[in-house]
Amino acid sequence: MKALSIISGSSHPQLADKICSKLGTEKCKVVLNKFRNSETNIEICDSVRDMDVYIIQTSSNIVNDNFMELAILIHACKMASAQKVQKINVVTQGHIDDPWNRLNGVPLSEYQKEMLANLQYSKESYKLWASRSGKLVANILSVAGADHLITLDLHEPQFQGFFDIPVDNLHSHNLVCLCIKENIENYGESVIVSPDAGGTKRASIISAKLGIEFAMIHREKKANILIGDVAQRECILIDDLADSSNTIVMASYLLKEKGASKIYAVITHGIFSGDALQRIAASPLDVVYVSDSIPQDVHMQQCPKIKRFEVAQLFAEAIRRNHNGESVSMLFDDQ
Repeated sequence: MKALSIISGSSHPQLADKICSKLGTEKCKVVLNKFRNSETNIEICDSVRDMDVYIIQTSSNIVNDNFMELAILIHACKMASAQKVQKINVVTQGHIDDPWNRLNGVPLSEYQKEMLANLQYSKESYKLWASRSGKLVANILSVAGADHLITLDLHEPQFQGFFDIPVDNLHSHNLVCLCIKENIENYGESVIVSPDAGGTKRASIISAKLGIEFAMIHREKKANILIGDVAQRECILIDDLADSSNTIVMASYLLKEKGASKIYAVITHGIFSGDALQRIAASPLDVVYVSDSIPQDVHMQQCPKIKRFEVAQLFAEAIRRNHNGESVSMLFDDQ
């Protein structure tokens, strides 16, 4: 069997350490730094010849630098005669809170949002020359030499179609259920709440797994409508991603207005950009549980309401099964 090598980018070395610990292996030694002109410099110090290489890199924080570092890492491994280069990508898409963050119905990436912000356009008519960066990013990773991509809770599952290589989009449903069971004492009497119509499927799966009631919030221009009864009940908001945190904060105010006794949120990817943490701190939210798919140490220091749960075991199992040629279908089980 081919040897296994784990390489960590600079975006989240702690996650790579946890994955290596679960797998009982050590990280490949690499040097990651920048030249004086800020150009990325990478040196792979251990041999990866004829190995299956897994690169751990998130798309959070300094997105452009992390992405370029990832592409160079993939290419360096290919040039070093790695058998396969498989990228573990934890989150690739920014949150979409505003319906105007869409172009012809297609969710925009952070690159596209920035471009549109710099264009003179009105909300009556979109300018159609904005870059379709999702496909471009997929092409860059493929050309760099990536053979396989493993992701977690893509904000839009359709993004898998941008890639010409296999993509395994893992689900966090079982991790979310475990987090709820371990941290919310009377979860059996709680109500799972989807903060918008787009998250209904995800929240209903969690509700069915836990065997508890389900409610949802229907967002309209004039007012948000709660479908379900939450009076004198503990509510658990479920979402895949919190960036500006508009969605969960607005939902928490509505739930409080409808008589919820306590309000939790369980989020897969916690980006918390801008003043998101301050708004969470001032909101009716009691606790926000978020995975460590993105580094959360600073967020937890800035907002005591933020608590963390781990995803390393899920990725470690995906790597183990992939490396051994076993099926990963059980990791997509939604039942």
